Amino acid sequence: MPHFLRSLICTVLVLSTTQAVPAPVADLVINRRQALLHSYGTYGANLRTPDGHIDSRRLLADLAELHANTYNWLIAGAATDWNDLRTFLPLARKQGVRVWVTLLPPSESAPKTKYFSEPFRLDYEKWAAELAALSAREPALVAWSVDDFGYNLKDFTPERMQKITAAQRERNPNFAFAPCVYYKQATPAFAKRYREFFDGILFPYRSESTKAGFADATLVAPEVKTLKERFGHDFPVIVDIYATRHSKLGASTPDYVGQVMKLAQPVADGVHIYRHQNKDNPKEREKYDVIQRVMSSWTKQ
Repeated sequence: MPHFLRSLICTVLVLSTTQAVPAPVADLVINRRQALLHSYGTYGANLRTPDGHIDSRRLLADLAELHANTYNWLIAGAATDWNDLRTFLPLARKQGVRVWVTLLPPSESAPKTKYFSEPFRLDYEKWAAELAALSAREPALVAWSVDDFGYNLKDFTPERMQKITAAQRERNPNFAFAPCVYYKQATPAFAKRYREFFDGILFPYRSESTKAGFADATLVAPEVKTLKERFGHDFPVIVDIYATRHSKLGASTPDYVGQVMKLAQPVADGVHIYRHQNKDNPKEREKYDVIQRVMSSWTKQ
């Protein structure tokens, strides 16, 4: 082989092995992340009809009143939640509402509790494939999540996450995964180890950089800034705000919910409220009104 030809082949081989991520793959990462941006909505409503199904029309009426563009559908409360999701999605699409699905992790499933996310339970590879396939048919479904992901790393090893994300992206490479990760769990080492499997994170704010609780709203901006430094400045961080009582930290106040919303929105890539408040319940009406007032102001900006 002539020397010049041998040199040319070697040069091509070197370039082919050192070039950046192929453009189509990079584009898919961008698409998944963009599906999470400007995500404002609620999470985990328990608005049910007398027969136990989610009342989709009532929920969508609330979302319209709140000026929410996203709803995070929790599959946990009933065996019918999976079928109800498929009823909800075309209605959400018509209203312009993006939908996430959140699953229970092993730590919140039987036998530790009496619940499973039905029907696939702890088979997250199956969930990833089925949700991605559903999202390909129903474009309103843009992302999925696992609650308390960071407390379940023995189950979600990097090796298993490779299989889960492969099952997901094979069915729909534009479908995003954004697990629930708390501030103290999101260490630099964690970010380095798991970032490639995530398209963003759902970040439940509870001022963990000092003392965990629902008294100090002012730390949300610096905590989001720290998470961005660890995962990447273009990595979506969706702040999740507790409107419902926490089992250990107690209850938040309506004023606190409003303050965190106002401080989170300018720095985060989205805001979710956990859980969706029932305006017909006198104990939840005040928070519902606060959420409606603050969220509707964002659509006017």
